[in-house]
Amino acid sequence: MIDPEGSLFLEVEIMAFDFSLLHKFQVEDTYIVLDINSGVVHTLSKEAWDFLEVWEKAGGDLDRAVASLQALLSKEELAEIRTGFTELVSEGSLFSRNVVPENYEPRDEKIVKALCLHIAHDCNMRCKYCFAGTGPFGADRSLMDLETGKRALDFLFAASGSRQHVEVDYFGGEPLLNFEVVKELVRYGKEKAQAAGKTLKQTLTTNAVLLNKEIIDFLNREDIYLILSIDGRPQVHDKMRPLTGGQGSFSLVDRGIREYVTRQKAETYYVRGTYTHFNLDFCEDILYLVDRGYDRVSIEPVVASPEHDYALQEEDLPVLKQQYARLAQKWLEYYRKGKPFKFFHFNIDLNKGPCLLKRLSGCGAGNEYLAVSPSGDLYPCHQFMENKDFLMGNVFSGIQNESLRQTFRQAHIFKKAKCRSCWARFFCSGGCHANAFNFHQDLLQPYELGCELQKIRLEYGIYLQVKQIV
Repeated sequence: MIDPEGSLFLEVEIMAFDFSLLHKFQVEDTYIVLDINSGVVHTLSKEAWDFLEVWEKAGGDLDRAVASLQALLSKEELAEIRTGFTELVSEGSLFSRNVVPENYEPRDEKIVKALCLHIAHDCNMRCKYCFAGTGPFGADRSLMDLETGKRALDFLFAASGSRQHVEVDYFGGEPLLNFEVVKELVRYGKEKAQAAGKTLKQTLTTNAVLLNKEIIDFLNREDIYLILSIDGRPQVHDKMRPLTGGQGSFSLVDRGIREYVTRQKAETYYVRGTYTHFNLDFCEDILYLVDRGYDRVSIEPVVASPEHDYALQEEDLPVLKQQYARLAQKWLEYYRKGKPFKFFHFNIDLNKGPCLLKRLSGCGAGNEYLAVSPSGDLYPCHQFMENKDFLMGNVFSGIQNESLRQTFRQAHIFKKAKCRSCWARFFCSGGCHANAFNFHQDLLQPYELGCELQKIRLEYGIYLQVKQIV
């Protein structure tokens, strides 16, 4: 159950039972109710579930629900179920109301907490679904020089204000094409953090082709977290992720990842892949990676315009839901055998959720999180890179487009009509700004297919948390 301390929500007297405040769903023989505003999750017996169903059909009238069930349940059972529900209501964990004001305004602290540092706008692969245009984001194939990288880190430490924890992701293209600059910036960042009394988390996202003993030893020694790109089974990976010459990359990528996982000193990685219309059975790709010893996995749905042959379509949703259902059951099977693995989208903390700002505004793109081009230009995130309509400034001169920053700051769930009535709003925080813009030219209109997949993943993630608890 969510710790109520610091909650957005207050316990209030419920005069009418509004079932839009709850999300009810069933997985196998497990009956689950999410109290949307508090985030508290309840598991019910079949009898309590049936009571709740009748209660909802009775328009929220508790007395009518009890009367309707008198022929099916004993007086004692009815009294016990009714008492249980009324106690949950009185303690504020069922039918809790949202007390965030309609005119909610997020804090305007002008603090930057994380940078996506585009070390290289070039790549040694030619992935067919690449949102970066195979590396340069529609601009020149270039590498960031050391001076620009240092100025970016200087900008981060200055713009982070009093914030203790800051983050940098070395990104591309393929950042290991510019490894010498990465090495210098990693050391420079640690020195800056120590001098400023801050904690710096540094991550590197790589396709793993160039990973070798020297690079891996450096990354381990410097406590760098890695995101390692691989799509799953060899035939799936090679179809969408060829090298520059068109040949398959799986053998090189798998060799680099295996070398890293074998030599890493702690759980400092995720392998991250993408599934497309060509591998709707993506659960098999996840299990393939897990069985190869890669036990921290994130496989994401491709985001692409419907005209692409690899794009996911709305009619794919039933198959995709079956795949997440299969993955959930396989996760439980592995867990019970003492071989647990982490699947990123099933990692849901039901005890202490994220802070208020993150629950309402998500990743912080364009406000607390920015991306830096090789020339030092600032953009809201990596997916807006080189779109000059979203140029926010430069690390040498700072943020100059404050109105754009305000636009992103205001793009929270209470400004998004579809989010206001969605049960998942406090988990997904309104979805990806870039996806909203790319599909609708509007930051406030979420990408619908992404929303549906997010809700499917959340239900199975909650289900798995419940199964571990019980």
